[in-house]
Amino acid sequence: MVGLGENAVYAASDVSALLPYTRRVVYLDDGEMAVFDADGCDIIRMDQMSRVDKQIEEIEWDLQQAERGGYPHYMLKEIQEQPETITATLRGRILGGRGVRLGGLEEMDDELDSVHRIIFTACGTSWHAGQIGAYLMEELARIPTSVEYASEWRYRDPVLHSNTLVVAISQSGETADTLAAIELARGRGCPTLGVVNTVGSSIARLTDAGIYLHAGPEIGVASTKAFTSQVVALTLFALWMGGRRQLDPEVMRKYLLALQALPGQVSAVLERADEIEALAGRLLAHDNFLYLGRGYSFPVALEGALKLKEISYVHAEGFSAAEMKHGPIALIDENMPVVVVAPRDASYPKVLSNMQEVKARGGRLIAISSEPNGLAKLSDELFTVPQTLDPLLPVLTSVPLQLLAYHIGVLRGCDVDKPRNLAKSVTVE
Repeated sequence: MVGLGENAVYAASDVSALLPYTRRVVYLDDGEMAVFDADGCDIIRMDQMSRVDKQIEEIEWDLQQAERGGYPHYMLKEIQEQPETITATLRGRILGGRGVRLGGLEEMDDELDSVHRIIFTACGTSWHAGQIGAYLMEELARIPTSVEYASEWRYRDPVLHSNTLVVAISQSGETADTLAAIELARGRGCPTLGVVNTVGSSIARLTDAGIYLHAGPEIGVASTKAFTSQVVALTLFALWMGGRRQLDPEVMRKYLLALQALPGQVSAVLERADEIEALAGRLLAHDNFLYLGRGYSFPVALEGALKLKEISYVHAEGFSAAEMKHGPIALIDENMPVVVVAPRDASYPKVLSNMQEVKARGGRLIAISSEPNGLAKLSDELFTVPQTLDPLLPVLTSVPLQLLAYHIGVLRGCDVDKPRNLAKSVTVE
């Protein structure tokens, strides 16, 4: 994008980089280039070498949102902001206890009513959010839903029909592989949606309609507040689709009440952040971790392991707890911390059995659960979160895992905001 300032022109790949200088931006489309000189900037269409008149967009974020605000790192600030960012994602979208309003989808009402299949496509953390969204969509709307890594899906020859909805999930809205996946879907005649945080981004402009997260600028490379907002936005989307397909009104009411309670519950988890900081100190000597979860907690285990790898450079792997006996159990001994996401949900009895198998092999067991549970004696370390509906537990259980990765990274002397070899927006293959 190009930023237009007072007697200055800027180029950037992410909106947040421009906030200290200007809020007036122009987005370049494929095949366009920006030519800067002392008089300003011209946008040129390269195939015709002709000047293009572009609309100037106004960034809604302000500079204060993109500053650390007294926190030692952006990542910690963004973790702590999650009660507010979840509230922002929900704002204006809940109609009492009756239903969900998603203004960005209204123009596609009829088209979305005829959808027979949904594909979420994303990369990294957004893929994990998509996995939770897929479970929700099948449970609430009864629509077959799958999740694809955009980088793999775009190089296959997928079976697509006009009633297949393809949904791109991306914090930045600029992820190159996800953009290419949407172009593939559009070329096959599929309706497309975007779930993005950045207004006016490439995915927002390329898709037919979409849902904005309204989470504000996320500066830290490792996504935290955008992940929980993605899960909340996808929950709203699943409820919206389910509401148009005879979802039980009582189920709708329960979900809407639970969603409205989430910000306060996340605040309750964050008030105990010092417990996670102390836990990080006790785990600092370990160089390998396993993360396990089942059902809605499986993507949380993947996300927790990814955060630890990104931020602290500690090797960590996430698995379905059910898959532990199909290989990973061979790694477990007294030197292997095993972080188990085990809230009191439908999968809890099965996960409890997996935890007992870990202890029987001498593994050090760190449990993330919800009350009430019987894990105090079984676990070497236990952190509890408030109870909520099973599909919303990932919003709560992911927060202590974000804090754990952050504090281990800080204690190891890592640059947690700008981890080595990583970029905030992956705009190239």
